[in-house]
Amino acid sequence: MIGCGCEVCISNNPKNNRLRSSIWIQDRETSVVIDSGPDFRYQMLREKVQKLDAIVFTHSHKDHIAGLDDVRAFNYWQNEAIDIYASAETQIALKREFHYVFSGINYPGIPQLSLHTIENNHLFSIGDLKFIPIKVRHLNMEVYGFRIGDFSYITDANFIAPEEMNKLEGTKVLILNALRFEKHISHFSVEEAMAIAEEIGAETTYFTHISHQLGLHEVVEKKLPKGFHLAYDGLEIEL
Repeated sequence: MIGCGCEVCISNNPKNNRLRSSIWIQDRETSVVIDSGPDFRYQMLREKVQKLDAIVFTHSHKDHIAGLDDVRAFNYWQNEAIDIYASAETQIALKREFHYVFSGINYPGIPQLSLHTIENNHLFSIGDLKFIPIKVRHLNMEVYGFRIGDFSYITDANFIAPEEMNKLEGTKVLILNALRFEKHISHFSVEEAMAIAEEIGAETTYFTHISHQLGLHEVVEKKLPKGFHLAYDGLEIEL
């Protein structure tokens, strides 16, 4: 956190250097990113991503959309528009925040995007990847998580309705937000996230969207029960 001198923020352990939450998914020839936050450019450079087929958005908050402009590099190298999957509400925010992309004036260098609308209970495919949208609540905001085979990803949530929980049954690897140990108005706490994961029956759960308030990675990791882990920047999971 900017300006903070707590033990997490000044730590030399890279697992305590927490950028904005995003994941990169690869399957055979398909390459997809979920959310392009303010750190998108650095994350793509760090992971040496050479190809991107699509970006899938969970919701419209700035920490999940702000880096979209940097998709223009993939437009240049691939010589094609990038598919963007987002709810109708999130598309409104994208058109507002990146108005120059959607103005109809296609001057050289602006991002080239192809919009696709995410709707609840409507599965969609990107290459070989099949996405099942999971509608969750982030206080009063609708956010989408996604299930892809035995893997599910949910960030920015503090409530999941029973009918959406049913879609998550059988998940083997779950990534779920757990902001801190204390209760929060719009995010799951660690205790709440653990209860959700146990109800789903996930074999392995990684907590993401974690704040500096959660504490040092290695200290917290040792306290977690079997099957629960803290995610960290650069974590790779093979399914």
